[in-house]
Amino acid sequence: MPRARLRRWGTRSGAACTVALLVVSGCSGAGGPGDGSTSTVTRPISSAAATTASTAPTTTSATSTTRTPSPATVPPTATLATHLDVPWAVAFLPDGSALVTLRDKAQLLHVRPGHAPTVVGRIAGVQPQGEGGLLGVAVSPRFAIDRAVFVYFTSAEDNRVVRLTYANETVTGPTVVLRGIPKAGHHNGGRLAFGPDGFLYVTTGDAGSPQRAQDKLALGGKILRITADGRPAPGNPFGASPVWTYGHRNVQGIAWAPDGRMFASEFGQDTWDELNLILPGHNYGWPVVEGKGGRPRFTDPLTQWPTSEASPSGIAVADGAVWMSALRGQSLWRIPLAAQGIGTPQRLLQGRYGRLRDAVAGPDGRLWVLTSNTFRGSPRAGDDRLVAFNLATL
Repeated sequence: MPRARLRRWGTRSGAACTVALLVVSGCSGAGGPGDGSTSTVTRPISSAAATTASTAPTTTSATSTTRTPSPATVPPTATLATHLDVPWAVAFLPDGSALVTLRDKAQLLHVRPGHAPTVVGRIAGVQPQGEGGLLGVAVSPRFAIDRAVFVYFTSAEDNRVVRLTYANETVTGPTVVLRGIPKAGHHNGGRLAFGPDGFLYVTTGDAGSPQRAQDKLALGGKILRITADGRPAPGNPFGASPVWTYGHRNVQGIAWAPDGRMFASEFGQDTWDELNLILPGHNYGWPVVEGKGGRPRFTDPLTQWPTSEASPSGIAVADGAVWMSALRGQSLWRIPLAAQGIGTPQRLLQGRYGRLRDAVAGPDGRLWVLTSNTFRGSPRAGDDRLVAFNLATL
């Protein structure tokens, strides 16, 4: 447990949808997964007025394919929500608003800029323990048709992926999509994202048993690739298996560049944290190696950090760089992308907001960042918070 400028966005959630979610309702905590119990919950959470901060911009050049808002029209910094209790992940709805998970309360929040966040549901069956609880969230790329939202959580038996359905302003479910992912008080993985191929990618941790990472029959210590109904996705490297890559300790962030490259951030143990280029079927070495091992049978990370400088969590690709949130390092790292490989990482926001849990490329052209000071941090007034940054000012 020990433990940034291309005018083009990458993705963490696949193709954009076209239907706006205006009001949603949530599951009751009274029933178990798949029992169909629901309730309506709408309670405002504290919001914050936009604040601004000036920092010197960095620049690189590239061909533009997607227009982002002019820097002059986007505030340098906007605080979108405050007083969040152990927030973990952010996923965007088609209307540009977002869902945020609260790990220990097992709640989903609906966040709309300029409005107070609202509790839209409590997910049945979540049993928080240590680093476990309600973790990742992903919105279906076919949301206009299926109204589906997927979450990853720790239950009494395991970690699992479930599907929720929004219809007529009501949540139904959860319906279990994938079960049997090992759980523990730490190393639960938990990030969800739809890739540009339309399939759901799931990160899992070794749950404190390192040898699981090298066992291709085990679900722990992997990146999984599945269909929306939980089956192994076509084209997976190990046949009828959900395993996409293995040899991971605790992958906490995944994102894609516009050219299709997939990246993942990973917690090391005591020495090195990693940013990896993810290639199907590859073995990333844990627990045999940590960081760059230089062994032919393993895939070395693109770059690595001492654990004191990183302890990475969610990542995004935007403006020609990978943006990586750091917990112990209390920083936002910008890793410039090149046609082949990466440039020199830059450390930003060091100590300014404390521990950072997630970073997501927003449809508004901003980077939305979650803090994580209410868990293993030193909470400040208003923590935890969701902050949106204009990349031109970082």
